[in-house]
Amino acid sequence: MRIGVIGAAGKIGQMRVATILAEPRTELAAVMDMTLEKAKAHAHGAPAFTDLDAFLVTPMDAVVISTPAHVREPLCLAAFAAGLHVLSEKPLHHTVAGSRRILAAAKAAKRHLGAGFNMRYYPAFSYIRDVMESGKIGEIDHIRIYGGHEGLPKFAFDWEYKSEISGGGALWDVGIHMSDMARFLMGEITEVYGVATEKVWKVKGSEDNAMAIFKAPSGVSATYQATWTDWKGYKSAVEVYGSHGMVRGAYAPMENMLITMAEPGGPTTVTRNRYRGIQIREKLRSWKTTALASFQQELAEFIALTEGRQGLRIADGHAALRAVEIAAAVPESTRTGQPVMLENLGAMVL
Repeated sequence: MRIGVIGAAGKIGQMRVATILAEPRTELAAVMDMTLEKAKAHAHGAPAFTDLDAFLVTPMDAVVISTPAHVREPLCLAAFAAGLHVLSEKPLHHTVAGSRRILAAAKAAKRHLGAGFNMRYYPAFSYIRDVMESGKIGEIDHIRIYGGHEGLPKFAFDWEYKSEISGGGALWDVGIHMSDMARFLMGEITEVYGVATEKVWKVKGSEDNAMAIFKAPSGVSATYQATWTDWKGYKSAVEVYGSHGMVRGAYAPMENMLITMAEPGGPTTVTRNRYRGIQIREKLRSWKTTALASFQQELAEFIALTEGRQGLRIADGHAALRAVEIAAAVPESTRTGQPVMLENLGAMVL
């Protein structure tokens, strides 16, 4: 598969390029960035561009779009118009309307849209899904999900937290990974009730805290929090409770805990995994090694997605849209005091 990368010079874009170069089934077809100097610096011998039309003339099958969300819509629409599949970073767009237009363009072109929710492939969270599917903890009752960090000091650029560019605050940042994780585990989210506040950083339109309840058509519910005021530092965590036990996954550091019992309230068996190898590797070589490994798995599944394979864990276009809809639904619920009802999208089918 010949894949082009838009935004190849960025922190994430560079890792996307690395995964394409490392995957035997893919070829780096072309790169594009804001300046030709930046593009050439990360082209690894592939053609480099600053002009979208010239970039899209290059023979390729798909494009990875690794840019800020507010400039992504015209790039996605042009890629679909050119007959290309798209793997987009998250959030898909900084507005619900823009996200819906991108999804509509993918369907009209009959091309696949993958979303960069790479935390689905982090071992601690992938393990949770495996446990749920195995039936080890019985019938699933509810989920607790959390994502947070210290907020504005973590950002290198103001576009990362200004709502007119980013879409919003914690819900659109660390929280969007966790709302997707909730849907990944629940199957779908069709009802959102929550509260968002701006009491700490006071950036208009960018919530520093959001708490919500998600409901699925299956009857499973989740409690959710996204925050920019976790003074302890970055943490993402998921707990799933069933009739015969519970499973917990977290990052950073990467860790799991599984509690199982033969019957509710009976003697428990506790299994823990602290992923010492990953923790040591990250300490010596940075968190990027874990992200890169997840990008590699995501790329492999993106290839499978374009081949029409089913039962994949990659986030599709419906997952991309739903994450944005949830990020918009919590402030709307805050405004009205009522739950926001969402359509049951299910999996994206071309």
